[in-house]
Amino acid sequence: MTASAPQAASGAGHEAGTVTTSIPARLDRLPWSRWHWMIVIGLGTVWILDGLEVTVVGNIAGRLSEEGSGLPISSAQVTGIAAALYVAGACAGALFFGRLTDIYGRKKLFMVTLMVYLGATALTAISFEPWWFFICRFLTGFGIGGEYAAINSAVDELIPSKYRGRVDIIINGSYWLGAIGGALLSIVALDTDVFAMNVGWRLTFAMGVILGLVILLVRRHVPESPRWLLIHGHTEEAEKLVSGVEKEVAAETGKELPPATREITIHQRRSIGFGEIARTVFSTYKKRATLGFSLFIGQAFLYNAITFGFGAILTTFFDVPTGHTGYYFAFIAAGNFLGPLLLGHLFDTVGRRIMISGTYLLSGVLLFGTAFLFDRGSLSATTLTACWCVVLFFASAGASSAYLTVSEIFPMETRAMAIAFFYAIGTAAGGISGPLIFSTLTESGVVGDTVLAFQIGAGLMCAAGLVAAFLAVRAEGRSLEDIAQPLSAA
Repeated sequence: MTASAPQAASGAGHEAGTVTTSIPARLDRLPWSRWHWMIVIGLGTVWILDGLEVTVVGNIAGRLSEEGSGLPISSAQVTGIAAALYVAGACAGALFFGRLTDIYGRKKLFMVTLMVYLGATALTAISFEPWWFFICRFLTGFGIGGEYAAINSAVDELIPSKYRGRVDIIINGSYWLGAIGGALLSIVALDTDVFAMNVGWRLTFAMGVILGLVILLVRRHVPESPRWLLIHGHTEEAEKLVSGVEKEVAAETGKELPPATREITIHQRRSIGFGEIARTVFSTYKKRATLGFSLFIGQAFLYNAITFGFGAILTTFFDVPTGHTGYYFAFIAAGNFLGPLLLGHLFDTVGRRIMISGTYLLSGVLLFGTAFLFDRGSLSATTLTACWCVVLFFASAGASSAYLTVSEIFPMETRAMAIAFFYAIGTAAGGISGPLIFSTLTESGVVGDTVLAFQIGAGLMCAAGLVAAFLAVRAEGRSLEDIAQPLSAA
């Protein structure tokens, strides 16, 4: 690494200047190691918390509305208003913390956002009135939204380009491990032979706090992104961090690392204004912006509608007891996790464009088929769950690729803000309207209303798949700096 700024000679390491470095190439040429597993566990496991949260609320909606729950609230308020507020909080949190993540760094913010989540979840457990429950759901979403921006940007900047696609997709898909846990946990928590009616649902939120504290302990050891350090004038810190990782990996593998031959020259600076971010995203990369919007709107409507409304469908149309919906949800959650797990590596080998468009289109077509069978009355609770398992096996991999896409196709200085922006806009369009519309349609008890909701979700997924077929970026195996040159690059 060479530098042409006073800070490089003085050793201050915090003054903006011009530096020529091979740090991005050195990170990309690392073989997989224990250090990378630490990144995955420390950062990626937070999606388990999100899955736990959303699933628990969906499954306990029926119990909360029953007399004696300790909270005077209706099922529609839980799956509609509270769900929409959770998503609204996530959108606001993504934008708020996304901006701070680009300015102050990935590490500071992914610690803060997790603590916001933990505090809000703990307060949810002691809810006594609907207004308190609603506020806590908003604040919980606020923390989770910030996590999306801070975590996805950090993961993509720390994982080698060869593995970036599969790791990012599997990490985002791990949401469904939390969903499985939330579904099974709700079964036990809602069993009045085990816990009192006004106690069990509170313990499910307490379990989320415990899991979050464990993740917080691991996350303390996750470093700042060397790419962020480099651009923001912390040259020596970035060099020290990468050199330490190289020594650790070389000692683990017993092999000398190959030299990194590619360099990039950076004009270091502290932050980028909103105006430059907007021009970059909507002018320089307007086709990529269209792609990001399409992918997020399609998956957000489908997933937020189904996640929050599946339990209501089972109880309304198939008379499944509220205490048993968790069994069914655990199965579709398993299908959701298996999709990214088994298909993730194909995004790095077959390629982004084929896999993104294919998963979106296939899940949309299969969902249209499910809607047709549901409309004919050909499905039972079991066969509907089976259909959803197949649909979501592909949809989950596609939805995870939306986060991967917007985190790798824009310049590094705008990465966290771009993730936050597309997540917020796409999720606001589909994630807020989805639960509100879906809860109304399913609560009506009219088959045609639920079929319509299925068809809307399927149509949006197919539309996003068609956009991806033309606009998806061939990012597999490429350095982030090759996919989108940093704004600070000379």
